[in-house]
Amino acid sequence: MRMDNKLRAEVLIEALPYIRNYSGKILLVKYGGSAMTDENLKMAVMGDLVLLSLIGVKVVLVHGGGPEITDMLGRLGKKTEFVDGLRVTDAETADVVQMVLAGKVNKSLVNFIQNLGGRAIGLSGADGGLINARQLDPRLGYVGEIESLNVQPVLDVLEMGYIPVVSTVGCDSEGNVYNINADTAAARIAGMLKAESFINMTDTPGLLADAKDESTLISKIFVSDAQRMINQGRLSGGMIPKVGCCIEAIRRGVKKVFVIDGRVPHSILIETLTDEGMGTMFVSGENI
Repeated sequence: MRMDNKLRAEVLIEALPYIRNYSGKILLVKYGGSAMTDENLKMAVMGDLVLLSLIGVKVVLVHGGGPEITDMLGRLGKKTEFVDGLRVTDAETADVVQMVLAGKVNKSLVNFIQNLGGRAIGLSGADGGLINARQLDPRLGYVGEIESLNVQPVLDVLEMGYIPVVSTVGCDSEGNVYNINADTAAARIAGMLKAESFINMTDTPGLLADAKDESTLISKIFVSDAQRMINQGRLSGGMIPKVGCCIEAIRRGVKKVFVIDGRVPHSILIETLTDEGMGTMFVSGENI
């Protein structure tokens, strides 16, 4: 028991400089994938966010919910169609997206945080004009691209001492609702907030040199090299937009950007409060 207590103390001492570095600064987490559908992982992620909030970090949570949307559409007898990795969204599907993301998923996460001793307020892109959107491609229907952001509602919620939990539903001036890619929205919001760190949780250890070999994890990469990997076709599937969003976040002024494995319990704490860290860190500049 004495050794256990000593180890606990050593862990806390190791975390102290990281706590000092993040205290009072904004950490934005993009949350989705298997960590969102596994209840035990969800509890671990929300616990990490509550702990960080309690030690003075200004935590912002931006979430997706693709599997939940697909499940609800299936219950309603609607088939899901994708074009270039994006969900074709007719008017009825847009209603479902808003219901699932801004309703079921968002409020579930808020409830998780509060049951773990944290304080949270749910927001959607429609609240306070947070995400002003326009149609991305007529073929996709109500799939939107971000026209402008108003992050004041997020700042107001942070100022009150709550964790903003943001669902990425956008609106236009005519009241149309759009489904917005959560990775894209998270990167843009992180940039507007001038966040200290942007953490993108995914279903792999991070950025891999060989997508089929998890031992080829790239622990640190310059944005120029990451862009080169995209241009050379060395990335595939969902990793392309994730890496693109990480590059954009860096270029928009976010100081630290990470892709981490959301399947690992407490991966956020491992990344932010330990010497080892995990996943891939994106940094600005050229690898000369």
